[in-house]
Amino acid sequence: MPTCRRKRVVLIEPSPELLLAAKANPNKEVYFLTQTGEIFETYEAYAARMSFYRLKHFQCEVTGKSGLDYFQAMESERQEARTMHSRFPDPLKSAVLRAVQWQVMGRLDHLVEEVYQRFKDRFYTNERVLVEIEGEKFSSRLLQITTPKAASAPSTSKSSSSAVASTSTTPLSDGPQPYHKIAEDLKIPVKEANAKDDPAKYVYKVQILDPQQQPGSKSHDKHKGKDAAKYSGMVMEVSCAIMSRDRLTFSKSILRRFIRDCVDRAPAVASPWTVKPPIALRYGVNTVMPEETRRGVDAIKKGETDKRKKVWEEKEGPATKKQKKMTAAAEEKAAKVFAAATEKREQEARYKAEKAQQEKEEKDRLAAEKAKKKPIRYPTEDLDVVLGDREKRAGMKLKRPVPSQVAMPFGHDSATNDSFLMAWNFLVVYGQPLHLSSFTMDEFEAALRHTAVEPRCSLLAEIHATLIYNLRTVPFQRHSAVLSLLEGKDEAGGNDDLLLGVSIDQLTTAMADVGNNWERAPLRHSEGRDGWEESLVGCLKDHAHYENFPGLREILTKLLFAPEPATEASTSSNSSPSSSPAPLALAVSSQPSLRYYSLSAAERVTILAFMCNLAVSSKAIHVHMEQCEEQLTALRKEKIEVNRTKKQYLEEIGALGDIKAAEASLNSNAADQDIKMQDSSDLSDLPGSDEETERRQKDTRRTAAKERELARAKAASTKQAIAEHRRLDEEVNKLERRLEGIEREFRKLLGSVRVKPLGKDRFYNRIWWFDGMGAASLVGSGGTIQYGTGRVFVQGPSQFDIDILQRRDGDITARRKMEEGEEGMLGVGEWAVFNDLEELDEFIAWLNPKGVRELALKNAFSKWWSHLAPGMRRRSADLAAKVVQPEARRSMRTKHAGDISREPYMQWTNKKAVNAS
Repeated sequence: MPTCRRKRVVLIEPSPELLLAAKANPNKEVYFLTQTGEIFETYEAYAARMSFYRLKHFQCEVTGKSGLDYFQAMESERQEARTMHSRFPDPLKSAVLRAVQWQVMGRLDHLVEEVYQRFKDRFYTNERVLVEIEGEKFSSRLLQITTPKAASAPSTSKSSSSAVASTSTTPLSDGPQPYHKIAEDLKIPVKEANAKDDPAKYVYKVQILDPQQQPGSKSHDKHKGKDAAKYSGMVMEVSCAIMSRDRLTFSKSILRRFIRDCVDRAPAVASPWTVKPPIALRYGVNTVMPEETRRGVDAIKKGETDKRKKVWEEKEGPATKKQKKMTAAAEEKAAKVFAAATEKREQEARYKAEKAQQEKEEKDRLAAEKAKKKPIRYPTEDLDVVLGDREKRAGMKLKRPVPSQVAMPFGHDSATNDSFLMAWNFLVVYGQPLHLSSFTMDEFEAALRHTAVEPRCSLLAEIHATLIYNLRTVPFQRHSAVLSLLEGKDEAGGNDDLLLGVSIDQLTTAMADVGNNWERAPLRHSEGRDGWEESLVGCLKDHAHYENFPGLREILTKLLFAPEPATEASTSSNSSPSSSPAPLALAVSSQPSLRYYSLSAAERVTILAFMCNLAVSSKAIHVHMEQCEEQLTALRKEKIEVNRTKKQYLEEIGALGDIKAAEASLNSNAADQDIKMQDSSDLSDLPGSDEETERRQKDTRRTAAKERELARAKAASTKQAIAEHRRLDEEVNKLERRLEGIEREFRKLLGSVRVKPLGKDRFYNRIWWFDGMGAASLVGSGGTIQYGTGRVFVQGPSQFDIDILQRRDGDITARRKMEEGEEGMLGVGEWAVFNDLEELDEFIAWLNPKGVRELALKNAFSKWWSHLAPGMRRRSADLAAKVVQPEARRSMRTKHAGDISREPYMQWTNKKAVNAS
């Protein structure tokens, strides 16, 4: 059972009211949680419980893995239980369960230790055991067991490391085993049990197994030469001294997991360990406690209870010796006093309760009045925000601009658009571990629509080749596609229906000769990845089946078969542009290198999406994600340090004061000093004696000199402050540029770990901007702006969000029609796009910052606008440069196929390619 904060999760039982309602109305609709079997009367209770189960707070009780949701933890426990039960010896299970039934032990570890000591030297029929012969261990199967009584007859034996011969054996029956019975009783001490039933006196007849016939043979089974030939298939009699079990099948840890999975214990004091009823029924363990065992358990419980009671009494202290028995009159008087005191306490309690109730009512009344007067605090829930007359007069947009669904790469095909965006994002984000240079989404789309065999498209070849190399490291089942096709044929009753004119037998026959060496075939970059189409078929043969690739048969048929040339030519000549051609019957075997280019773009997207989903589990991707997590941690620490330094510089700048005022003061002081010098030169014209005039001139010059000295010192200090201010300002600018770089790097690394939308609008539409993630960069060499998509995508709300909208009061559908427009309402999983920057500006103006979601979305747009807007402008410029003039459009009919080599997607080169095979 999964645990949450070290406590087991208790499932919710149906309420008594719900059970009564179900009896009265058997057709009453309820909410049923399939995974746990819980039943809820209201959707709120169901959603709350489901939200609780989705929290990453649970732990697998078996493995100890934490950070899981409830269903992941439950699946982990089931998987571990299946693995453990498949490894644990079946013949030993019933014996161990009989031994632990009704045992009273405080800790599970003590019970495991006791059981392990009992059974480590005792073996059962049909067990797989290891027998040591001449220093080597051989895997064997136990055929028969001779009990100590039967083995007491005279026998001849070899050395202790060889087989033990016996003259008589006890035949085995299909009923209960008569041996090791004393060991199953844990009440008997180990030494006494071994003395009464010595495991060393048992004789076991075993057969040495052939290591070559064992699919999971271990290192001790891999013998060569004469040893294997000598002992393989031999039947011999041995003792437990040279026998052992594989540690993967029997050890203390495995035994502990087995017992913990099979037994349970009540929470009461001294409760016995009991085998779970379904398991006990399966292995024939008695589920009715014997009377003798019950008396023993009750005695243990009583002893533990008395012990705890004694400890408690000792804590409370003994009764005082001065207490004496009261007389009848004293007892009656005490009873009256006690009754009076009780009545007084009850009156006081009633008075306090009435007073508390009055205070609560008054408090609620005041709170209600205060809530009526309290204004709404923004930001709040977006759907609670209603535009007032003031916002309308201010020109706030009432209707959102309609994003284009037609402009999506695959129009209204939501599933293909999903796969297309996922595949492009995966290939660009994980360009470093995949050794793949970045490319724009327009180049990717154009490459998927490339239909010419010559000239070859390098982008298609590099994408498929790097994924094939990656999938060589992902575990696969050989010929899984063939097996899946044949199973589908068997499920159809053996009917081999034709698909595109090709039967399953014809398809599997054609598959047998293609791509068999795909995991070793060299797809060298220097050779143009020659042969990647055949390797692609081989990869699909070993990785794909109907469950993970529903379109498997149709795509393989189109890759391996072609229509007859005459049929294809007549069909292409008779088809008109306004009518779609009928599907051709594929009757001629062909090569994947020719037939791949006849696949539609949607089918190619399906193949790439399948390969990308498999590649996510590869070791290279996991290692890259772990490195990104480490770099994210380092960036977070660096950001904290940079912000701390920036704050320190800003404080120092603030301490310098107003520098502009200081500069103005410095300039005015210089002018004043010039005026004072001029005034002092006019003192010689003053009337008076020569001596008096000279004295005045000296005093004036002395005073002026002091003032000039003070002015120079002040000017120097001001200049130093101005220089320090400029230096600190430059340092702050450097730190701000570094913070911008950290934000860009953070977006790149975070995009490699998890891709998140920019935000959601009021109706829970998700807004996506995929540029600048993973291996892609927002800024190129020289600071030029780069783009990957050059547009903003809008995805309709999820089903969960739709349920939230439908539970709100009011007609949300009518509001969506009014504010989004009927043509702009996106359903679950539907995609649309803003290609034009003006439309995106209108959309941002439509967002209302009074709502929490739209405020966060608007802030995200503001944060990345300096990269987002130039990217959209550059893409628009690139598309405008490719527009074909009318004259050129008329000459397209005579355009040669070689002209497509000038298209941007054909000029792409993989600068990160690795040439090694």
